[in-house]
Parts: sequence; structure tokens; C-alpha cells
Amino acid sequence: MPAKKGAAEKGGAEKRSAEKDGRRRDANATRAAILESARSAFIASGYEGAGVREIAEGAGVTAILINRYFGSKEGLFAEVLSTANQRPIIATPETLSAPDRAARIASALLKVTEPEATALDGFLIMLRSISNERAVDIARQVVESHHQKNVTEALSGPDAGQRAALLMSLVAGVQIMRQVVGLEALNKGHDAELERLLGDLVARLVDE
Repeated sequence: MPAKKGAAEKGGAEKRSAEKDGRRRDANATRAAILESARSAFIASGYEGAGVREIAEGAGVTAILINRYFGSKEGLFAEVLSTANQRPIIATPETLSAPDRAARIASALLKVTEPEATALDGFLIMLRSISNERAVDIARQVVESHHQKNVTEALSGPDAGQRAALLMSLVAGVQIMRQVVGLEALNKGHDAELERLLGDLVARLVDE
């Protein structure tokens, strides 16, 4: 009897553990689905235009679950932006530590803003949410705690923070004028002269 009872208890424990793991996997999948739906909605419509119900429908869940997982629409927006900014494309750690980092940053920026290239998620979300004061506040916090922080740490000198912020401004300006406005002078292809000029500007900010 004791042996049978022990086996039964062990089987029950394994079943409960499997059920718990299943719920955890379902929770992770639900959270990921909400984030993906929100990313698409914020890219298309910005903070104000994306509704919680729309995001919930896109994720196949109820709006209540969004509050349960993220607290509010603001919390969800902050999480989406934070996720989009976690993996730098232009000022990567490898680029920032390279001896020719200015040239690399210029080359990467021109590559991601080519006429046929898809604009970066974080850039589009911030661009289309700029009319909302709270969204701008969240975006500023995300930029300061991610890209600007990483660039500042890679630079040296008492003005490293200001130079990092200016570099972020230069990157955003090129993205807007090249991908959104489409200035002809910046859209003549990825030519060597444009890359050289941009590299010189970036060097003023990142090189000692």
C-alpha cells in the first residue's frame, strides 16, 4: 500500500507540474501575441489611433487580459517601445567599440534608410505617436534608458551625454528626411560621397 500511495502521489505531483508548465507556456504565448498585435497597431496608427480592443482582437484575447499583463495601454506602449529598442541596428556595441565607428555608423544609417528599406519599428512608432504628450514622455524615457545610455557609455569626456543625444538626433533627422520626406539630395542611392559627408558629421560626435 505505501508503495502504491507513493507512486500515486508522485504521479499527481508530475501532473500538477505539467499543468503548471502548460499554463506558463500559454501565458508566455498570450503575452507575446499581445505584444505583436500592439506593435503592428502602434506602427500603423500611433499611440492615439491604436485602440485596446483592436489590439486585443489582433491577439485573439479580451481587452481585460491586456490590463492583466501590462497594467494599461501606457504600460503596453512602453513595453513595445522598449522591446523595439533593445537590439540596436545602427549603433551596435560592436560598432561603438570599433576604431572606425564613425564610418560604420554612417554606413549602417544609410543602409537602413535606403528608399526601398522598411523603416525601423521603434522609429515608426515614435513618429506616429508624437502628437500624444504621454506617448512622447514614454518614448523619451525609453530612448534615454536604451540607445542614448549605450552610446553615452561608449563615449568619453564630460559632454558624452550631450554628444550621444546629438547623435540620436542626427540619426532621427536622417531617417525623417530620407525615408519620410524623401529629400532628393539624400536619395541618390548609397553613394560614397554621401557616406563620407555623413561620416564626417558622425565623427565630430563620437571620435575623441
